[in-house]
Amino acid sequence: MSASPASLSPAVARRRTWTVAFLIAAGCISYIDRAALSVSSTAVMADMHMSYTRMGLLLSVFAWAYLAGQIPMGLLADRVNSRSLLGAGLAIWSCAQMAFGLVHGSTGLFLARIGLGLGETPLFLSGTRALVLWFSPEERGRPIGLFNGSAALGPAIAPPVLLAIMAVWGWRGMSVTIGAVSLLLALAWIIFYREPQELPLAPDDRHALPPPSPTVHSGITGILKDDLSYLLRRRSSWVITAGFAGVIYVTWLYATWMPAWLEKSQKLTADQAGLLSAAPQFCGFAGSVLGGFISDRLAARGMDPLNASRTPLVLAMLTSACATALTTLHLGLPLMVAFMALALFAGGLAMTCGWTLGTVIASENRVATLEAIQNTGGSLGGALAPAITGALADHFSSFTPSMLVASAIGVGCALIYQFGLRPGDAAHRPTAL
Repeated sequence: MSASPASLSPAVARRRTWTVAFLIAAGCISYIDRAALSVSSTAVMADMHMSYTRMGLLLSVFAWAYLAGQIPMGLLADRVNSRSLLGAGLAIWSCAQMAFGLVHGSTGLFLARIGLGLGETPLFLSGTRALVLWFSPEERGRPIGLFNGSAALGPAIAPPVLLAIMAVWGWRGMSVTIGAVSLLLALAWIIFYREPQELPLAPDDRHALPPPSPTVHSGITGILKDDLSYLLRRRSSWVITAGFAGVIYVTWLYATWMPAWLEKSQKLTADQAGLLSAAPQFCGFAGSVLGGFISDRLAARGMDPLNASRTPLVLAMLTSACATALTTLHLGLPLMVAFMALALFAGGLAMTCGWTLGTVIASENRVATLEAIQNTGGSLGGALAPAITGALADHFSSFTPSMLVASAIGVGCALIYQFGLRPGDAAHRPTAL
């Protein structure tokens, strides 16, 4: 076991705290960049003469690009330090976001969203790898929860911020502005971040941190056979990949379509719908953070690490599925928003527990690769959710069928996690000397 975090020197403890803070900031700005199109979707549709179906495709192309980059980027994240890889990703997605506001024509918009998806691919893979290097298995739940919470915090703070910018400069100026902010964050991360082995740490500090990971294979044969092929042969990898597709399908449906859904179903203005959608997203952030604390607390009370993540995940997805189905009852705006808030709270909790589960199943030297495999499923769910929702909304002139489909997917996801994983799926951990 690694030593208690209390044995870290104040300087090293502060560096860990700032690392988490930078990752939260990067996660927030990445989801603000993603949410920019959702918040401005009606303005873009009007300006570019788009249907719901075409807007659904534009919303989903980000996720397809994100999906395509997952496994290659996961293999890189296990071999390239997070300072370089995440810094490069930040710079690429910043330029893509600025390009979205500068190009004209739908082809340019699609290409910019593809660039945004590819640029953001390293974020949660390389970021999780950084947390694995700085936090022991017994204390990872909380920082991972805070990091994953940025996936809900970003969309929560996005509407008021983005709408304020849009009111002055329009949706094009908004895209350029938030892209520039992302670029500044890239520079700050490259200047600040270092991995433990790159620092002249005192012996006590080095002993208090997780032990060094086993050497990863750098040759192409070693990469494909001993890492990627090994993980793809494990049943547990496919279980968490399929399960995570359901988690992200449900949460990404809300992230991409909630403003337009509220605007259409409740006859709200774009500003009203955008601002009102922030409240459920804050609940998603709270659930994401709580998921890490719950996982750590259950493990501290003696529950094995796999069940400490899986049990709250399953219960949360069942809750999210039920709340999503209840939104179709049309019981009035306050109850509808309350159901959405509950669905996103539970979905955020499930997302953190699902991400933590990946660090339980994989050894430290394969964490980013397994998270990439899992996130391939998540990206598939994220790509399908906006496209299917847009197509169903056009066909039925209602969002009700889309919500019922999402509810069924949420239940199926919970069943996959509950019955697909076994106690022996957890990885064996090396101990510190």
